[in-house]
Amino acid sequence: MSFTRFLTGITTSGTPHLGNYVGSIRPSVRASLAPDVESYYFLADYHALIKVDEPARIQRSTLEIAASWLAAGLDPERVTFYRQSDVPEIPELTWLLTCVTGKGVLNRAHAYKAAVDKNTATEQDPDMDVTAGLFMYPVLMGADILMFNAHKVPVGRDQIQHIEMARDMANSFNHRYGDHFVPPQAVIEESVATLPGLDGRKMSKSYDNTIPLFAPREQLKKLIAGIKTDSRIPGEPKDTEGSALFQIFQAFASEDESRTLRQSYADGIAWGDAKQVLFERIDREIAPMRETYLSLINNPAKIEAILMAGAAKARNRATPFMTELRHAVGLRRLGDMASTAPQKVAKSALPSFKQYREADGKFRFKLVDAQGQLLLQSLGFSSPKEAGQAIAELQRDGALALTRLAAQLEPLAVDADTVGAALTLLATGT
Repeated sequence: MSFTRFLTGITTSGTPHLGNYVGSIRPSVRASLAPDVESYYFLADYHALIKVDEPARIQRSTLEIAASWLAAGLDPERVTFYRQSDVPEIPELTWLLTCVTGKGVLNRAHAYKAAVDKNTATEQDPDMDVTAGLFMYPVLMGADILMFNAHKVPVGRDQIQHIEMARDMANSFNHRYGDHFVPPQAVIEESVATLPGLDGRKMSKSYDNTIPLFAPREQLKKLIAGIKTDSRIPGEPKDTEGSALFQIFQAFASEDESRTLRQSYADGIAWGDAKQVLFERIDREIAPMRETYLSLINNPAKIEAILMAGAAKARNRATPFMTELRHAVGLRRLGDMASTAPQKVAKSALPSFKQYREADGKFRFKLVDAQGQLLLQSLGFSSPKEAGQAIAELQRDGALALTRLAAQLEPLAVDADTVGAALTLLATGT
Protein backbone atom coordinates (compact mmCIF):
# COMPACT_ATOMS: atom_id res chain seq x y z
CA MET A 1 0.00 0.00 0.00
CA SER A 2 1.29 3.47 -0.86
CA PHE A 3 0.95 6.17 1.77
CA THR A 4 0.34 9.90 1.54
CA ARG A 5 2.22 11.80 4.21
CA PHE A 6 0.44 14.81 5.71
CA LEU A 7 2.27 17.30 7.93
CA THR A 8 1.09 20.37 9.78
CA GLY A 9 2.24 22.49 12.70
CA ILE A 10 1.06 25.37 14.85
CA THR A 11 3.40 28.01 16.26
CA THR A 12 3.42 28.02 20.06
CA SER A 13 2.99 31.77 20.43
CA GLY A 14 -0.47 32.01 21.97
CA THR A 15 -3.76 30.36 22.86
CA PRO A 16 -5.34 28.27 20.04
CA HIS A 17 -8.34 29.98 18.49
CA LEU A 18 -11.21 29.06 16.18
CA GLY A 19 -9.13 29.99 13.13
CA ASN A 20 -6.47 27.45 14.14
CA TYR A 21 -9.18 24.86 14.67
CA VAL A 22 -11.02 25.12 11.36
CA GLY A 23 -7.94 25.90 9.28
CA SER A 24 -5.50 23.37 10.73
CA ILE A 25 -6.51 21.23 13.68
CA ARG A 26 -9.87 19.91 12.44
CA PRO A 27 -8.89 19.07 8.84
CA SER A 28 -5.62 17.53 10.01
CA VAL A 29 -7.33 15.29 12.55
CA ARG A 30 -9.83 14.19 9.91
CA ALA A 31 -7.03 13.43 7.46
CA SER A 32 -5.24 11.32 10.09
CA LEU A 33 -8.16 8.88 10.17
CA ALA A 34 -7.74 7.78 6.54
CA PRO A 35 -6.23 4.28 6.19
CA ASP A 36 -3.67 5.29 3.55
CA VAL A 37 -2.23 8.32 5.37
CA GLU A 38 0.85 8.92 7.50
CA SER A 39 0.29 12.02 9.62
CA TYR A 40 2.87 14.26 11.28
CA TYR A 41 1.79 16.99 13.71
CA PHE A 42 4.22 19.27 15.48
CA LEU A 43 4.33 22.16 17.91
CA ALA A 44 6.43 24.80 16.17
CA ASP A 45 8.27 26.18 19.19
CA TYR A 46 11.40 27.18 17.23
CA HIS A 47 9.15 29.34 15.04
CA ALA A 48 7.70 30.94 18.18
CA LEU A 49 11.13 32.37 19.06
CA ILE A 50 10.89 34.65 16.03
CA LYS A 51 7.73 36.27 17.40
CA VAL A 52 7.83 35.88 21.18
CA ASP A 53 10.50 36.70 23.76
CA GLU A 54 8.45 35.54 26.76
CA PRO A 55 9.62 32.01 27.75
CA ALA A 56 6.61 31.35 30.00
CA ARG A 57 4.22 32.24 27.19
CA ILE A 58 5.88 29.77 24.79
CA GLN A 59 5.73 27.03 27.43
CA ARG A 60 2.06 27.74 28.21
CA SER A 61 1.17 27.88 24.52
CA THR A 62 2.86 24.51 23.96
CA LEU A 63 0.66 23.00 26.65
CA GLU A 64 -2.52 24.60 25.32
CA ILE A 65 -1.94 23.65 21.69
CA ALA A 66 -1.02 20.07 22.54
CA ALA A 67 -4.13 19.74 24.71
CA SER A 68 -6.26 21.25 21.93
CA TRP A 69 -5.07 18.77 19.33
CA LEU A 70 -5.58 15.82 21.64
CA ALA A 71 -9.02 17.03 22.73
CA ALA A 72 -10.00 17.41 19.07
CA GLY A 73 -9.41 13.70 18.57
CA LEU A 74 -5.77 13.34 17.58
CA ASP A 75 -4.61 9.81 18.40
CA PRO A 76 -0.88 9.83 19.29
CA GLU A 77 -0.74 6.07 18.72
CA ARG A 78 -1.93 6.49 15.15
CA VAL A 79 0.12 9.56 14.18
CA THR A 80 3.51 11.13 14.88
CA PHE A 81 2.89 13.99 17.32
CA TYR A 82 5.98 15.86 18.49
CA ARG A 83 7.55 19.13 19.58
CA GLN A 84 9.76 20.68 16.92
CA SER A 85 12.65 21.38 19.32
CA ASP A 86 12.82 17.69 20.33
CA VAL A 87 14.02 16.70 16.84
CA PRO A 88 17.59 18.08 16.44
CA GLU A 89 17.77 16.87 12.85
CA ILE A 90 15.37 19.68 11.86
CA PRO A 91 17.78 22.59 12.56
CA GLU A 92 20.60 20.57 10.98
CA LEU A 93 18.52 20.14 7.83
CA THR A 94 17.74 23.87 7.96
CA TRP A 95 21.45 24.57 7.45
CA LEU A 96 21.73 22.15 4.53
CA LEU A 97 18.74 23.83 2.87
CA THR A 98 20.18 27.28 3.60
CA CYS A 99 23.17 26.31 1.48
CA VAL A 100 21.01 25.57 -1.58
CA THR A 101 18.46 28.39 -1.23
CA GLY A 102 19.00 31.66 -3.05
CA LYS A 103 18.81 34.88 -1.06
CA GLY A 104 16.59 36.28 -3.78
CA VAL A 105 13.98 33.65 -2.97
CA LEU A 106 13.94 34.69 0.68
CA ASN A 107 13.81 38.37 -0.27
CA ARG A 108 10.34 37.70 -1.68
CA ALA A 109 8.92 36.13 1.50
CA HIS A 110 5.72 37.95 2.49
CA ALA A 111 6.60 38.46 6.17
CA TYR A 112 10.07 39.83 5.40
CA LYS A 113 8.79 42.08 2.62
CA ALA A 114 6.03 43.42 4.85
CA ALA A 115 8.55 44.34 7.57
CA VAL A 116 10.86 46.06 5.07
CA ASP A 117 7.98 47.90 3.39
CA LYS A 118 6.72 49.13 6.76
CA ASN A 119 10.13 50.53 7.62
CA THR A 120 10.54 52.10 4.20
CA ALA A 121 7.12 53.78 4.42
CA THR A 122 8.17 55.51 7.64
CA GLU A 123 11.61 56.40 6.22
CA GLN A 124 13.43 54.10 8.62
CA ASP A 125 16.33 51.76 7.92
CA PRO A 126 14.67 49.01 5.81
CA ASP A 127 16.12 46.30 8.06
CA MET A 128 15.25 47.94 11.40
CA ASP A 129 14.03 45.26 13.85
CA VAL A 130 14.24 42.60 11.12
CA THR A 131 16.02 39.60 12.62
CA ALA A 132 17.86 36.91 10.71
CA GLY A 133 15.27 34.54 12.19
CA LEU A 134 12.44 36.34 10.40
CA PHE A 135 14.43 36.32 7.17
CA MET A 136 15.23 32.59 7.49
CA TYR A 137 11.74 31.57 8.64
CA PRO A 138 10.86 29.95 5.27
CA VAL A 139 13.95 27.74 5.39
CA LEU A 140 13.09 26.41 8.84
CA MET A 141 9.56 25.75 7.60
CA GLY A 142 11.01 23.98 4.58
CA ALA A 143 13.08 21.77 6.90
CA ASP A 144 9.97 20.93 8.95
CA ILE A 145 8.27 19.66 5.79
CA LEU A 146 11.16 18.01 3.98
CA MET A 147 12.53 16.25 7.05
CA PHE A 148 9.63 13.82 6.73
CA ASN A 149 9.12 14.14 2.98
CA ALA A 150 5.53 15.24 3.45
CA HIS A 151 3.43 14.97 0.30
CA LYS A 152 0.68 17.33 1.45
CA VAL A 153 0.68 20.24 3.90
CA PRO A 154 -2.66 21.75 5.02
CA VAL A 155 -2.22 25.53 5.18
CA GLY A 156 -4.15 28.76 4.97
CA ARG A 157 -4.05 30.60 1.67
CA ASP A 158 -1.57 33.10 3.10
CA GLN A 159 0.91 30.25 3.69
CA ILE A 160 0.96 28.89 0.12
CA GLN A 161 4.15 30.81 -0.64
CA HIS A 162 6.03 28.88 2.06
CA ILE A 163 5.05 25.55 0.49
CA GLU A 164 6.19 26.81 -2.91
CA MET A 165 9.51 27.79 -1.33
CA ALA A 166 9.84 24.33 0.22
CA ARG A 167 9.30 22.86 -3.26
CA ASP A 168 12.08 25.11 -4.60
CA MET A 169 14.40 23.94 -1.82
CA ALA A 170 13.61 20.29 -2.51
CA ASN A 171 14.23 20.68 -6.24
CA SER A 172 17.43 22.65 -5.68
CA PHE A 173 18.83 20.02 -3.32
CA ASN A 174 17.75 17.13 -5.55
CA HIS A 175 19.38 18.77 -8.56
CA ARG A 176 22.71 18.94 -6.77
CA TYR A 177 22.73 15.74 -4.75
CA GLY A 178 20.22 13.30 -6.24
CA ASP A 179 16.56 12.61 -5.49
CA HIS A 180 16.17 12.73 -1.72
CA PHE A 181 13.16 15.01 -1.22
CA VAL A 182 9.55 14.88 -2.32
CA PRO A 183 8.35 18.35 -3.44
CA PRO A 184 5.32 19.00 -1.18
CA GLN A 185 1.87 20.26 -2.16
CA ALA A 186 -0.34 22.72 -0.27
CA VAL A 187 -3.82 21.57 0.73
CA ILE A 188 -6.46 24.25 1.30
CA GLU A 189 -10.13 23.97 2.25
CA GLU A 190 -11.45 26.92 0.29
CA SER A 191 -14.31 27.69 2.69
CA VAL A 192 -12.05 27.91 5.76
CA ALA A 193 -8.71 28.97 4.30
CA THR A 194 -8.73 32.21 6.28
CA LEU A 195 -11.25 32.69 9.10
CA PRO A 196 -12.18 36.30 9.93
CA GLY A 197 -11.82 37.58 13.49
CA LEU A 198 -13.93 39.83 15.68
CA ASP A 199 -13.07 42.91 13.61
CA GLY A 200 -13.45 41.32 10.18
CA ARG A 201 -9.72 41.00 9.53
CA LYS A 202 -8.02 37.62 9.46
CA MET A 203 -8.35 35.93 12.86
CA SER A 204 -4.86 36.27 14.26
CA LYS A 205 -3.10 36.64 17.58
CA SER A 206 -1.21 39.54 15.96
CA TYR A 207 -4.47 41.49 15.59
CA ASP A 208 -5.81 40.53 19.02
CA ASN A 209 -9.12 39.66 17.38
CA THR A 210 -9.35 35.96 18.13
CA ILE A 211 -11.94 33.72 19.73
CA PRO A 212 -10.12 31.17 21.94
CA LEU A 213 -10.98 27.64 20.90
CA PHE A 214 -11.89 26.40 24.37
CA ALA A 215 -13.14 29.59 25.94
CA PRO A 216 -15.78 28.93 28.67
CA ARG A 217 -19.30 28.86 27.28
CA GLU A 218 -20.28 32.30 28.60
CA GLN A 219 -17.05 33.88 27.37
CA LEU A 220 -17.61 32.33 23.95
CA LYS A 221 -21.09 33.83 23.82
CA LYS A 222 -19.78 37.26 24.85
CA LEU A 223 -17.01 37.23 22.26
CA ILE A 224 -19.38 36.24 19.46
CA ALA A 225 -21.68 39.06 20.52
CA GLY A 226 -18.77 41.42 19.87
CA ILE A 227 -18.25 40.41 16.22
CA LYS A 228 -18.30 43.50 14.03
CA THR A 229 -21.47 43.94 11.91
CA ASP A 230 -23.02 46.80 9.96
CA SER A 231 -25.82 49.10 11.10
CA ARG A 232 -28.74 47.44 9.32
CA ILE A 233 -31.78 47.11 11.55
CA PRO A 234 -33.99 44.04 12.14
CA GLY A 235 -36.21 43.38 9.12
CA GLU A 236 -33.76 44.96 6.71
CA PRO A 237 -32.14 42.42 4.30
CA LYS A 238 -28.47 41.77 4.98
CA ASP A 239 -25.59 40.64 2.79
CA THR A 240 -23.69 37.43 3.49
CA GLU A 241 -20.87 38.64 1.24
CA GLY A 242 -18.23 40.23 3.45
CA SER A 243 -20.04 39.25 6.65
CA ALA A 244 -17.49 37.92 9.18
CA LEU A 245 -20.32 36.39 11.17
CA PHE A 246 -21.59 34.41 8.19
CA GLN A 247 -18.09 33.31 7.14
CA ILE A 248 -17.41 31.93 10.61
CA PHE A 249 -20.77 30.15 10.59
CA GLN A 250 -19.99 28.53 7.24
CA ALA A 251 -16.79 27.06 8.65
CA PHE A 252 -18.84 25.05 11.16
CA ALA A 253 -22.16 24.51 9.41
CA SER A 254 -23.41 22.03 6.83
CA GLU A 255 -24.56 23.25 3.43
CA ASP A 256 -28.19 23.03 4.56
CA GLU A 257 -27.49 25.05 7.70
CA SER A 258 -25.63 27.69 5.68
CA ARG A 259 -28.50 27.86 3.20
CA THR A 260 -30.96 28.42 6.03
CA LEU A 261 -28.93 31.25 7.57
CA ARG A 262 -28.41 32.80 4.13
CA GLN A 263 -32.19 32.95 3.74
CA SER A 264 -32.51 34.45 7.21
CA TYR A 265 -30.09 37.19 6.13
CA ALA A 266 -32.26 37.91 3.12
CA ASP A 267 -35.34 37.99 5.38
CA GLY A 268 -33.75 40.61 7.63
CA ILE A 269 -32.68 38.59 10.69
CA ALA A 270 -31.56 40.80 13.60
CA TRP A 271 -27.82 40.77 14.20
CA GLY A 272 -28.35 39.67 17.78
CA ASP A 273 -30.35 36.66 16.62
CA ALA A 274 -27.76 35.81 13.96
CA LYS A 275 -25.02 35.89 16.61
CA GLN A 276 -27.08 33.57 18.82
CA VAL A 277 -27.39 31.11 15.90
CA LEU A 278 -23.61 31.25 15.42
CA PHE A 279 -22.93 30.76 19.13
CA GLU A 280 -25.19 27.70 19.35
CA ARG A 281 -23.65 26.13 16.23
CA ILE A 282 -20.07 26.58 17.43
CA ASP A 283 -20.78 25.47 20.98
CA ARG A 284 -22.49 22.33 19.70
CA GLU A 285 -19.23 21.24 18.10
CA ILE A 286 -16.79 22.52 20.71
CA ALA A 287 -18.57 21.67 23.99
CA PRO A 288 -17.94 17.87 23.85
CA MET A 289 -14.20 18.52 23.49
CA ARG A 290 -13.97 21.20 26.19
CA GLU A 291 -14.06 18.76 29.14
CA THR A 292 -11.23 16.67 27.67
CA TYR A 293 -9.20 19.80 27.06
CA LEU A 294 -9.54 21.01 30.66
CA SER A 295 -8.53 17.58 31.97
CA LEU A 296 -5.37 17.59 29.84
CA ILE A 297 -4.45 21.16 30.75
CA ASN A 298 -4.47 20.12 34.39
CA ASN A 299 -2.13 17.18 33.70
CA PRO A 300 0.92 18.60 31.87
CA ALA A 301 3.06 15.58 32.78
CA LYS A 302 0.77 13.37 30.70
CA ILE A 303 1.14 15.67 27.69
CA GLU A 304 4.93 15.79 28.15
CA ALA A 305 5.08 11.97 28.07
CA ILE A 306 3.02 11.92 24.87
CA LEU A 307 5.28 14.48 23.21
CA MET A 308 8.48 12.66 24.17
CA ALA A 309 7.10 9.40 22.78
CA GLY A 310 6.21 11.27 19.60
CA ALA A 311 9.69 12.73 19.34
CA ALA A 312 11.20 9.25 19.58
CA LYS A 313 8.91 8.10 16.77
CA ALA A 314 9.84 11.14 14.66
CA ARG A 315 13.55 10.57 15.19
CA ASN A 316 13.22 6.94 14.10
CA ARG A 317 12.67 8.42 10.67
CA ALA A 318 14.68 11.64 10.94
CA THR A 319 17.96 10.16 12.21
CA PRO A 320 18.61 7.65 9.40
CA PHE A 321 17.36 10.14 6.81
CA MET A 322 19.77 12.77 8.13
CA THR A 323 22.58 10.23 7.90
CA GLU A 324 21.66 9.72 4.25
CA LEU A 325 21.60 13.48 3.60
CA ARG A 326 24.94 14.05 5.35
CA HIS A 327 26.48 11.38 3.15
CA ALA A 328 24.91 12.90 0.06
CA VAL A 329 26.45 16.35 0.62
CA GLY A 330 29.88 14.96 1.52
CA LEU A 331 29.80 14.98 5.33
CA ARG A 332 31.33 11.51 5.51
CA ARG A 333 33.72 9.54 7.69
CA LEU A 334 37.24 9.70 6.28
CA GLY A 335 37.79 6.02 6.93
CA ASP A 336 35.10 5.27 4.35
CA MET A 337 37.22 6.70 1.52
CA ALA A 338 38.31 4.10 -1.01
CA SER A 339 41.11 6.42 -2.15
CA THR A 340 42.09 10.07 -1.89
CA ALA A 341 41.10 10.71 -5.50
CA PRO A 342 37.41 11.17 -6.27
CA GLN A 343 36.04 8.37 -8.40
CA LYS A 344 32.80 7.89 -10.22
CA VAL A 345 31.06 4.58 -9.76
CA ALA A 346 30.17 2.93 -13.02
CA LYS A 347 26.55 2.02 -13.43
CA SER A 348 27.56 -1.61 -13.86
CA ALA A 349 28.98 -1.55 -10.29
CA LEU A 350 25.73 -0.42 -8.71
CA PRO A 351 23.04 -2.58 -7.13
CA SER A 352 19.99 -3.06 -9.33
CA PHE A 353 16.33 -4.05 -9.24
CA LYS A 354 15.10 -6.90 -11.41
CA GLN A 355 11.36 -7.17 -12.09
CA TYR A 356 9.84 -10.36 -13.51
CA ARG A 357 6.71 -12.51 -13.71
CA GLU A 358 6.45 -15.97 -12.16
CA ALA A 359 4.52 -18.98 -13.47
CA ASP A 360 1.69 -18.20 -11.04
CA GLY A 361 1.03 -14.97 -12.93
CA LYS A 362 2.27 -12.78 -10.05
CA PHE A 363 4.78 -10.00 -10.59
CA ARG A 364 7.84 -9.90 -8.36
CA PHE A 365 11.10 -8.04 -8.05
CA LYS A 366 14.46 -8.51 -6.39
CA LEU A 367 17.39 -6.30 -5.48
CA VAL A 368 20.88 -7.65 -6.18
CA ASP A 369 24.28 -6.13 -5.52
CA ALA A 370 26.98 -5.47 -8.14
CA GLN A 371 28.13 -9.09 -7.89
CA GLY A 372 24.62 -10.45 -8.35
CA GLN A 373 24.11 -11.45 -4.70
CA LEU A 374 20.44 -11.38 -3.66
CA LEU A 375 19.70 -8.65 -1.10
CA LEU A 376 15.94 -8.30 -1.23
CA GLN A 377 13.06 -10.33 -2.66
CA SER A 378 9.41 -9.31 -2.94
CA LEU A 379 6.25 -11.34 -2.62
CA GLY A 380 3.86 -11.49 -5.57
CA PHE A 381 1.95 -8.45 -6.89
CA SER A 382 -1.17 -8.64 -9.02
CA SER A 383 0.15 -6.15 -11.59
CA PRO A 384 3.50 -4.81 -12.79
CA LYS A 385 2.33 -1.33 -11.82
CA GLU A 386 2.03 -2.32 -8.14
CA ALA A 387 5.47 -3.90 -8.21
CA GLY A 388 6.87 -0.80 -9.89
CA GLN A 389 5.32 1.46 -7.24
CA ALA A 390 7.00 -0.57 -4.49
CA ILE A 391 10.34 -0.33 -6.29
CA ALA A 392 9.88 3.43 -6.68
CA GLU A 393 9.15 3.77 -2.96
CA LEU A 394 12.31 1.84 -2.07
CA GLN A 395 14.37 3.93 -4.48
CA ARG A 396 12.91 7.15 -3.06
CA ASP A 397 12.88 6.44 0.69
CA GLY A 398 15.59 3.80 0.93
CA ALA A 399 15.85 1.91 4.21
CA LEU A 400 12.92 3.90 5.60
CA ALA A 401 10.60 2.10 3.19
CA LEU A 402 11.64 -1.37 4.32
CA THR A 403 9.43 -1.31 7.42
CA ARG A 404 6.42 0.06 5.54
CA LEU A 405 6.74 -2.58 2.82
CA ALA A 406 7.61 -5.47 5.15
CA ALA A 407 4.32 -7.27 4.45
CA GLN A 408 5.15 -7.29 0.73
CA LEU A 409 8.71 -8.60 1.10
CA GLU A 410 10.34 -11.95 1.78
CA PRO A 411 12.56 -12.07 4.89
CA LEU A 412 15.74 -10.18 4.06
CA ALA A 413 18.49 -12.28 2.54
CA VAL A 414 21.09 -10.19 4.42
CA ASP A 415 20.95 -7.73 7.32
CA ALA A 416 18.86 -4.56 7.01
CA ASP A 417 21.92 -2.26 7.20
CA THR A 418 23.42 -3.88 4.11
CA VAL A 419 20.16 -3.52 2.20
CA GLY A 420 19.83 0.10 3.34
CA ALA A 421 23.37 0.89 2.23
CA ALA A 422 22.67 -0.67 -1.18
CA LEU A 423 19.54 1.42 -1.61
CA THR A 424 21.46 4.59 -0.71
CA LEU A 425 24.20 3.62 -3.15
CA LEU A 426 21.61 3.07 -5.86
CA ALA A 427 19.94 6.43 -5.16
CA THR A 428 23.09 8.54 -5.02
CA GLY A 429 25.47 6.64 -7.23
CA THR A 430 28.17 7.22 -4.58
